[in-house]
Amino acid sequence: MELELGDNVLCTVERIEGTTVFVTLDDGKEGSIAVYEIAPGRIRNLRDYVVPKKKIVCKILRISERGNFELSLRRVTAKEKKEVLDRYNQERAYTSIMKKVLGDKTEKVIEKIKAEDSISDFFIEVKTNPKKLEKLVGKDAEKILEILNVQKTKRAVAKKEISLKSDLPNGIEVIKKVLGSDFKAEVKYLAAGRYTIQTTSDDIKKASVMLREILEKIEKKARENKAEFSIREK
Repeated sequence: MELELGDNVLCTVERIEGTTVFVTLDDGKEGSIAVYEIAPGRIRNLRDYVVPKKKIVCKILRISERGNFELSLRRVTAKEKKEVLDRYNQERAYTSIMKKVLGDKTEKVIEKIKAEDSISDFFIEVKTNPKKLEKLVGKDAEKILEILNVQKTKRAVAKKEISLKSDLPNGIEVIKKVLGSDFKAEVKYLAAGRYTIQTTSDDIKKASVMLREILEKIEKKARENKAEFSIREK
């Protein structure tokens, strides 16, 4: 899975040198965080926010030609942090299941999975295409699938609050037109000009991608209909 600007990634703090924090991304790539991207306001002690070996969630700001990542800790919202950590915990759960069945063979299997996909995305596909797992681990696939079928799948939810207003005489009709598009999301009215847009999936990343695409469509329709649109960040 190729990382892009704006992605939120799980990192492990490696060391602190002066006013720069050096980290390792979950896939082994290296990154750095400048002091002004650690937290808003004046920072008296970096170790109040980051310490070696601690896992943190960062947002990708830039990727150099050499493949080094410039990251931000302060720009990650509480919700985004939760989404990344939920995905991490989900992958740990899948890994634990494999270790129960595969034992010492687990690491090699994980390497093969990560060469083409993330662990979460792999197992999401396995639910509809079990042969993909069987091809990888042979007869042990049946035992792994048994455990997966017993476990309850927790639906992942991605949600954003938006502001949508129109000063036109037919403003109410304009709002209905903008939000009345045929997309798979739950729209809730909060107050004048305020709504929440929510998507669900069996994977948090897929739910987030769906939500982003829907918000882009809403923004486009709002412009076309001369309505004011913005995403309300918490």
